[in-house]
Parts: sequence; structure tokens; C-alpha cells
Amino acid sequence: MATFTVKDKSQSEVWAALSSLKGAGWAMAVISGTVNLLALTGAFYMLQVYDRVLLSKSIPTLVALSLLALGLFVFQGALEIARSQLLVRIGSRVDRKFTAGAHNAAMRLALRGRQGMDAHQPIRDVDTIRSFLGSQGPVAILDVPWMPLYVAFVFLLHPSLGIVTFIGAIVLIGITLWTERLAREPTRTLVRAASQRIALVESTTRNAEVLQAMGFGHRAMQRFASSSAEHLAAQERVSDLTGGFAAVSRSIRLILQSALLGFGAYLTIHGEMSAGAIIACSIAASRAYAPIEIAIANWKGFVAARQSAARLSTVLGEAAAGPSPLELPPPVDNLKVEKISVPIPGTQHVVVKSVSFELKAGQTLALIGQSAAGKSSLARAIVGVWGVARGAIRLDGATIDRWPVAQLGSYIGYLPQDVELFDGTIKENICRFDETASSKAVITAARDAGVHEMILRLPDGYETKIGDRGRALSAGQRQRIALARALYGSPFLVVLDEPNSNLDAEGEAALAKAIEGVSARGGIVIVIAHRPGVLAAVDLVGVMDRGQLKAFGPRDEVLRRATHQKQGSGAPVAPEEVILPQPAQRKRQGHELPIASQ
Repeated sequence: MATFTVKDKSQSEVWAALSSLKGAGWAMAVISGTVNLLALTGAFYMLQVYDRVLLSKSIPTLVALSLLALGLFVFQGALEIARSQLLVRIGSRVDRKFTAGAHNAAMRLALRGRQGMDAHQPIRDVDTIRSFLGSQGPVAILDVPWMPLYVAFVFLLHPSLGIVTFIGAIVLIGITLWTERLAREPTRTLVRAASQRIALVESTTRNAEVLQAMGFGHRAMQRFASSSAEHLAAQERVSDLTGGFAAVSRSIRLILQSALLGFGAYLTIHGEMSAGAIIACSIAASRAYAPIEIAIANWKGFVAARQSAARLSTVLGEAAAGPSPLELPPPVDNLKVEKISVPIPGTQHVVVKSVSFELKAGQTLALIGQSAAGKSSLARAIVGVWGVARGAIRLDGATIDRWPVAQLGSYIGYLPQDVELFDGTIKENICRFDETASSKAVITAARDAGVHEMILRLPDGYETKIGDRGRALSAGQRQRIALARALYGSPFLVVLDEPNSNLDAEGEAALAKAIEGVSARGGIVIVIAHRPGVLAAVDLVGVMDRGQLKAFGPRDEVLRRATHQKQGSGAPVAPEEVILPQPAQRKRQGHELPIASQ
């Protein structure tokens, strides 16, 4: 499996996994060696027929030779079938080894700000490697080392023909190496163009309603057409290179075979070799050149697979930087945020600056502030979705990166601003697809979120399939089921980002009750406030402004102080108006003015 070597073999998970396939590799080598030895059957058969049978006119000898050749051909065919099936199994084994790591790598890339096909690249890399291993490319690579066998056979027939065959092999190998050099960068360009093209398709389908409603679908189509043209141009360049060199190699092979036949006939006329040797020489030379021709035809797949292995080596190596953290006791006491600064993943732009606060078990906090104040960014950092550039986030004294991810996740409930549910049943979504989840735990979470009765009214209750992203549900239903998911397992820390943005009065009442329930059992709740109704359910308020925590303390005290600072005169202002933007506000006319949110 030396095809996929990388610069640092000792540290490459890809290399280690491929090296573990040495047993299968040796089996492939033995099978390929036997197949290539048996491939000389035709040459020997023709040599014997022309030089022995035709001269002796012996029918029994012809029958015996034919039966022997038939048996060897059948055996060769069976070995080639076994080799092909073994390569497919090796590809499947590689897929099984890498799929989990590639999926985790895709999630890490998404958390770093990579979206769409960029985040999916590790999965596609695994598919590329598996597809290549199941193609004719590895067969050709395994057959190339046996070229000297056929060249030596031709040398035995006549040294001059052997020299011609050897020169032809060198020329074809040179074409192969030239193909590799020229196709490397165009193949990378093709991969990038394909990713951009598919990303545009995903974006268009995801926003189909907006495109249709506002009538700019034709502009999206123009963008896709432009990207598609770039992709086709890159594909044409790669295909032209590999196809062109394949055609050149095929023409050279035909020329060489014809030259060997003509030169062999010349030697035969002068009595230096037999007529049977001409045919045998042609068959052996054809077999020597075939792997190179097949390799050139499959070179695009080979280059793509090698680049995929290199990318996988990088992303999987990042995940294996150290040993897994020790499993710690469940947090029960406090959350500390110590002077953290949080950049947007993949950039140097810091959106949360030196924020510190501490929450004890049973306390509830609402983070309020204007749009782009850093509230959601802070929430993402607290639950471990975004990394911190400086400072630390601790649960019971341990920084959150010292907890195993799966263990930490069981102690955290998170409701993001953009609710995402998964294709499956309501039960599966609430229990986070835990196959061991009990019905009692699922129903408890639903009751805590005040959504149990609503679920029972659905056609199949908890077994209702909601489709991709929960399309079968309304926005409010999705948000309430996502709240139940956040509360599943009675997590110690619950972070809710604008949890009432799609809720009606009944939903808001259920949300307030859920917050009080977490507090009553000794959990910690952090809420990104969107509308003022949720403020009544918390006892602490933090005011975010341009990435900094400007105020923090008891709810009434912070709101009163913020009110005085905003109004200047000290006249009372409604809590929801404390953090509205500075321009003059219109009269509410009986409607709630929402708090500006990130």
C-alpha cells in the first residue's frame, strides 16, 4: 500500500491504518505474481503450436497443449476475479477505518467556520480512496513491477527484440511520470471547482423559498452556471491530459508491437528465430505494456486518491494530538468564565473580549444587549462549540477541554439560535439518538419543556417522523422540541440562545417554567434574551456591549441601573427598552418591542 505514503509516516493515522493492511497487501502481491506468471500461458502456447505442433502435425500433442492452456487460463481468470474482489474488500475496510474519524473531522471543520462542501471534504476523501481501490488503477500498479519478467522472456527469444521491448517500456514509463507531473495541479483545481459547484447547489436548494418568493432564482442560476463552467473547464483540462497521454501511450504500444512483429519477421527470414517466437514475442510485449497504459488511463483517480490521503492524514492527525482526557465526576457546583476572549472560528476577529463571571448551582442568568454585542458568541464558547483565544471556562474547577466530549455533552443542554433537528422521530431527537434511552427519560424531558401534550396530539406521537431539519413541524414546534432535547438527561448547565423567538404565549410560559425547574434541581441556566418575557424567570442579568460584559448582577438592580444610564434623567423605562438601539423608538401601540439580539 505504498501508493499513499505521506511525509511523516510515523505520525500519520492514514499511514498507520494502511500499514495495518499489510496482510492483505501480501496476499495481493502473491495473487498478482501468480496472475502475471500465468499471463505467459498464451505466449508459450503459441510458441509450442507454431514450433512443435505444426512441424510434427501431432493432433494428440495439440489437444494436450490446448487442454493445459485452457486450465491455466481458467485458473488465471479465477485469480483475477479474486484479486478484484479482494481490492473491493480492502477499499471497504479502509472506509470502515476512516469513516468515523472523517465524520469527526468534518464536524471540527464546521466548528472552525468551514461550511458546505469544505466541511464535507474528509468524507469525500474517504469515498475517493475507496473508489480508487476498487478500480483498475491498483491492478495496473500491482502489475507494473512484473514488466521485467516479460522483457526478460522477450530477451530469451532474441536479445535484439528484448532491447526494443525494453526501450519501449522506458518510453511508456516516462510518459506515465510526465502525466503525473502535469496532472497534479489540474486535479487539485478540479477538486476545488467541484466543491464550489456542489456548495452552490446546496445553497440554492436550502434557500429555494427565498429565491422563489423574491424572484432572484435566475441570478442564483447564473452564479451556478459560472461555477459550473469553471468546473467543466477544469474537468476538460484533466481529461485532456490523461486522455491525451493515454492515446499517445496506446499508439506507441501499437507501433512497438508492429515493430516487434516486423523485426521478428526479418530475423525469421534470416533464420535467427522461429515463426512461433514472433507471436510469443508480440504477446509478451503486449502484456508488458498493458499495465502502463491502464495506469495512465486511471491516473486521474490515482492522483485524486493520493491527494485525498494527504488531506486525511492532516485532519486526522490534528484529532490525535494527545491522549483522551480522564473522565471526571459530574459537575454539581459552579461555572466560571475567566477573562475569555473569543475569535470567530477561522479568523483573527475577536468578538468576545475579556469576559468574566461566575454562576453557582441553582442560579439563572439572562444575557442581553444590542445586535452583534457578542451574546451568541459567548454562549457558543461556554458550551465548547467555539474555542477561546485567551482565558478559561471551568465547570467545578476543570476547564471544559479537560472533559471527554461525549461526557461533557451529557452535562450540557444547548438550544442554539438557529434550531436544527435531525431526520428521525421526535423521540430520537429528544434523546439525542441514544439507543439506550428510556421512555421515562424522554417523557420527563418533554414534560420539563412543556411539550408533552403537544407531541401526543401529533399523528404518531413520539414516533412521528419529522423529516430533514424537522420540516414536518412548525417553527414553534421545532423550538420546543429542541428545548426538550436541551433538557434531556437533566444537564447541569443549560444554555438557551433566544429560546422564545418562535414561541407563543403558551410556549413562553412553558419556557419560564422549564428555567425555574432547572434552577430548582440545582442546575445553571444561561439565556440569551430576545423578548422581555423571559427576564421574569431569571435572577441575574448580564449586559453585553461590543463583546464586553458591561454589567452583571441581580436582575432588577442591573435593569434599573441600565435604565438610568440610558435615559439620563432617571425616569423609569420598560425593561425591554433598556437595550434597544439609540435612535428614537416608535410607540408600541399595544405590541411588545423585542429586545435587540445578536
